[in-house]
Amino acid sequence: MVRDLPGTVALQAFESAAFHLSITQAGRELHLTQSAITRQIQALEEHLGVDLFVRVRQRIRLTPAGERYLQRVRRAFDELESARLELRSFRLGGGVLQLVILPTFGTQWLIPRFPGFARAHPEVQVNFTTRIHPFEFEGTEFDAAIHHGEARWPGAEIEHLLDETVVVVCAPPLRQRMAGPAQLGDQVLLQMSARPGGWRDWLLAREVRGVDGQRGPRFENHAMVLQAAIAGLGVALLPEFLIREELQSGQLVEAFPGSRLATGKAYWLVFPPSRKDLPALVAFRRWLQAEVACERQGPIGP
Repeated sequence: MVRDLPGTVALQAFESAAFHLSITQAGRELHLTQSAITRQIQALEEHLGVDLFVRVRQRIRLTPAGERYLQRVRRAFDELESARLELRSFRLGGGVLQLVILPTFGTQWLIPRFPGFARAHPEVQVNFTTRIHPFEFEGTEFDAAIHHGEARWPGAEIEHLLDETVVVVCAPPLRQRMAGPAQLGDQVLLQMSARPGGWRDWLLAREVRGVDGQRGPRFENHAMVLQAAIAGLGVALLPEFLIREELQSGQLVEAFPGSRLATGKAYWLVFPPSRKDLPALVAFRRWLQAEVACERQGPIGP
């Protein structure tokens, strides 16, 4: 397949000149003369059939077409650079792992532990992306994802990580006002938008009546709910393994005895069968399961 593409030297000259808005600076950066930069840009404009720059008082600025083309060129260069780094990692016996994580699971649980993986596998580069809802792996660059919910993900293999138990928590001053779940009706219930039925399900499971589980301010993710609870804005319902440090430090406390509830859901590692033997994924899976085993052995809270 033959592609009608401009040369990389011309594209580099264009990108550098567009960044500096200066032919002179572009020449210095690329170790070319001003006339060479000018010739490369003129050749590129002839190839494309549009003007990329206009001159204004001895300086250059991008045309609207040039601005749009610059965005595409930069994305293409970023992709090429990413591919170069990935191939370098393969040469070292590792590779690149494109991993999708849940925001709070990543910030509160995975990333604090991740230096251990980085030390054990310097040959593997892991790139993190956050997504909340399941997606199709086909047509994406993603190799694996962390999933919450049921053990279902069409077209992917799935490995169990952690079962979920939620606990009702609050800042220490609020606990003095609550002897049990009946007092929740007098408190602000902190809600998470992605789990609108969380409080409702907890109240039903504990047979608590007379409390509206749908009221209260809504936050986008667990991390925001966590910070709101620490600030004393209300009572939160959070997965206990995500708040280990906050419970141990006393920033949060269990609102009343017996507030913990197994949701019947879990966290899973999912990946397409075609990526199963990817060296970077194999190393990550082995490390992740070891970390999960340690998590299961440790008690939560003070």
